[in-house]
Formats: sequence, structure tokens, C-alpha cells
Amino acid sequence: MEQLPNQAPCDCRNTPSPSHGPGGSVVRQLALGVAALAAWYLLYSQLLPFSNWLTFSLIGLAPESHLGSAVQFFVYDTPKVLMLLVLVVFLVGILRSFVTVEWTRRVLAGRRESAGNVLAALLGVVTPFCSCSAVPLFIGFMTAGVPLGVTLSFLISAPMVNEIALVLLYGLLGWKVAALYFVTGIAVAVVSGWVLGRLKLEPYIEDWVRDIRAGDAAMADQKLSWSQRFDYARDSVRDIVGRVWKYVVLGIGVGAAIHGYVPEGALAAIMGKSAWWSVPLSVLIGVPMYTNAAGVIPVVEALLGKGAALGTVLAFMMSVIALSFPEMVILRKVLKPRLIAVFIAVVASGILLVGYLFNAII
Repeated sequence: MEQLPNQAPCDCRNTPSPSHGPGGSVVRQLALGVAALAAWYLLYSQLLPFSNWLTFSLIGLAPESHLGSAVQFFVYDTPKVLMLLVLVVFLVGILRSFVTVEWTRRVLAGRRESAGNVLAALLGVVTPFCSCSAVPLFIGFMTAGVPLGVTLSFLISAPMVNEIALVLLYGLLGWKVAALYFVTGIAVAVVSGWVLGRLKLEPYIEDWVRDIRAGDAAMADQKLSWSQRFDYARDSVRDIVGRVWKYVVLGIGVGAAIHGYVPEGALAAIMGKSAWWSVPLSVLIGVPMYTNAAGVIPVVEALLGKGAALGTVLAFMMSVIALSFPEMVILRKVLKPRLIAVFIAVVASGILLVGYLFNAII
């Protein structure tokens, strides 16, 4: 058997324990996996109360202060994103042991790529990730050999359009606005991904990602045991998380600083103007910020209450959660600057169209 990348050779024919066959090994692996997942969930569920306790009780910062808001944001989001990163990369690693690069290309490339863009965008709707925590899945798709345009459709829709955003928009603004937001958000993700796919920008993916994709081609005809699949997934976590965790922490740090100190009143005054330039200006203002859909929609409500135009505010919202600067910092580990610049230009164009559409019809 040909050895897996970054693994020691394994001859499974010579390793079974006399008292435990292959089935017992699988059961033990699954039992450990279930226990680890339960521990992960319990820890993850305590991140928010822990961040509040640490920031406001132990350190003693005021919840309404700029510094308190920024510190609580950083303390909460850093472990949250890193935990999601580990879980998602591990699960995608197991998936990659089943789905080879060539099979994925046959399913999603060519005439089926448009359907892949739609499926990827719809998958993003049901994943409760902010922009930075969607990046781990994006990396997993990339290293699994999914076409670049399809992965970008997912990356755009995952933070921008999700069930939390739709429910909150329905409660605040009614079903028509929520439905229009859903349709236009999916359209931005699908069309942007399709356009980026047509531009043939694969040479601008970082070399280490292309090397992983090329290395996986050797797995096409292998029959792997579950033990080997788990080992392969663990190797993926060590490799990918080891490469990107510094970018994750840096991106969240930048986002936390902006999150705590950007004055909401100043934004409302600018976006309340009906001039044509208010939409592109709101996009430019939103790009350096970072939050998820649930975090930005209450701000949307406040801005609308202060007289901001609906299309301008929603363009701001889309830019915050689909084109955040921290996300671009994290993506820099995966994509070269030229591809990031093209990605921003295409998605921003779609968001501008949505902003002007809402302003025209609402």
C-alpha cells in the first residue's frame, strides 16, 4: 500500500491485536471520537459566559466601554474560531480520504460547475459561520480539489446569508425584505463564484495548497482502513491549523479593535444620505470591520432607526460579513494578493448592485 502524505508507512496486515480485530479498532476510534466531540461541545458552549466573566468580572472592564467590548469580542471569538477550525479541518480530512481530487473534479468541473456554485452557495446558507470561521471549510474545499469558483461561492454565502440573518430580517423588516435579501445574497455568491471561476485564477492559489491538491491524486485507488482515515484527518489538522492559526488570531485582533471603537452614530449619519455615493461609501466603511450576521443585524436595526437608507445599510451589512479585512488577512495564507484583489472587486460589484436595487424598490 502506498503511504499517505506526512505519515509513517503502515502495514495493517501485521498490526492487529490478538484480542481485537479491525472491527474493535473501529469501535474504539468511534467511541473516542464521540467522547472528544462531546467534550468539544461542552467547552464550546461555555466560551460566551467565560468571555463575559473574564472580561467584565475578573478583569473588571465595563460592558459598555470601548475597551470592554473589544476585549470580550477577542476573548470569545479567538477560541471559538480556532475550535471550529480544528473540528472542520478534521471532518474535511476524513471526507478527503473518501473523495479523491479526480472524482471531485469530474463531478463539479465543466458543465456541472454552475450547479456546483449553486450547491455551494446553498450549503453556505445553512452553515452558522462568520466570515473568518468559514475560512476553514474554504481551505478544506480547496485542498480537496473543488474548483476555485465553487469554493468562493461558499465563502461568500456562508457568512452573508444564513438562517439567523433571515429570521432577524423577517422579524425586523418583514418577509418581503428577508426574501429579497436571500435571493440577492445567493445571486451575489453564485454569480461572483462563477465569474471568478471563469477567470482561471488557480495560479494565484498559494503553492502549499496546490501541493496538497496534487499530492492527494495518489490516493485515488487506495483502500484505506478507518484507522488510517483518522490518522490522515489528524495530520490535516496539524498541517493546516499549524499554518493558519497566527493569521486567525491576527485577523480577530484587528476585528476586535475595530468592533470596540468604531462609532455607530458616525456611520448612521453617513449612510442616512440619499446621494448616489452613499452605497459605495458604506461598502468601503464596512470592509475593515468584522462580525457575523447575528452581530451586525442589530446594528442594521439601529441604523435604520436613525434614518439610514435600507439599500445602503444592507450593502454595508454585506460588506462587513462577506468582505471583512480580518477575513482577507486569513485568506492571505491561502490566496495570493492578486486573487484576493479580484475576489474583492467582483464581490463588491455584486454588493453595490444589491444596495442600489434595495434603494430603488423599497
